[in-house]
Amino acid sequence: MKKLLPFLMIALGASLWGVIAVFVKGLGEYGFSAMEIVAVRVFFAAIFLVLIGMLRFRNCFKLESAADIRFFAGTGILSIVFFNYCYFTAMNQISISLAVVLLYTAPAFVTVLSYLFLKEGINLRKISAVAGTLVGCILVAGISAGSNDITLLGILTGLGAGFGYALYTIFGKFALRKYHPFTVTLYTFLIASVFLIPLTKLWTKASVFLNAEVLFLSIGLGFVPTVLAYFVYTWGLEKTDGSKAAVIATVEPVVAMLLGVSIYGENLSAVQICGALLILSSVIIVNLPARRKNAGMTAESKLDH
Repeated sequence: MKKLLPFLMIALGASLWGVIAVFVKGLGEYGFSAMEIVAVRVFFAAIFLVLIGMLRFRNCFKLESAADIRFFAGTGILSIVFFNYCYFTAMNQISISLAVVLLYTAPAFVTVLSYLFLKEGINLRKISAVAGTLVGCILVAGISAGSNDITLLGILTGLGAGFGYALYTIFGKFALRKYHPFTVTLYTFLIASVFLIPLTKLWTKASVFLNAEVLFLSIGLGFVPTVLAYFVYTWGLEKTDGSKAAVIATVEPVVAMLLGVSIYGENLSAVQICGALLILSSVIIVNLPARRKNAGMTAESKLDH
């Protein structure tokens, strides 16, 4: 059982990411826009992270230089804010199932961005994974071009979510050269909150938060698929190989698909399912043979969920 526990924790963390749609859809029904929902998520997550930091990571609050804020502007604004906005918009434009599948184009974006900016090598395996992802996206999106269940905006924001998700890995690698993972996570959400609250004027919805269900959904969004999911996933990752964790984490879109079908009555065609499986297979191809030196970044690349 002890050997299985880390794998179960990784699967649990990924499953918690997979249920994010419940909170997003719930807040959307109360009139929150996609950007306002992002603000709610990062604000409540920041509160939880500050409290956790005061209890367990007090030495992780200090920054070596004020100039390092640029790292967290990258992870917080260019990645977290952009990624979540695209992801939540996609959920309202297309099915939850397709939105989460398009999110998993991120490894393809990481491969290309790492080659361009981090000078990482590229090989046939990576090229095959990128090609598989592209074909999968065509199958997922193209087959329903005339359907009311899919829109161009939904496809573009779904791909934008994958791109924003990938950006976290790029910016995170620079930040992690100097700082503890908790420091990176904490300041990522703090910067995102400082940026988004004035932008969205979230305080104008103060009266809405007096509704018990809205408050429950807001706290749940900041804690369950964000802070709790990250800590559970990281705990499991520390006790197993990163490449295995990355493969196990593909349970997330499976959970999201089951959620979409069982709760929201979504339907997927056979061709769309084939496209989804092709994208997920490409994720496995990229991660399964990963070398140990890349394991540490696996957890960090998941923080923007």
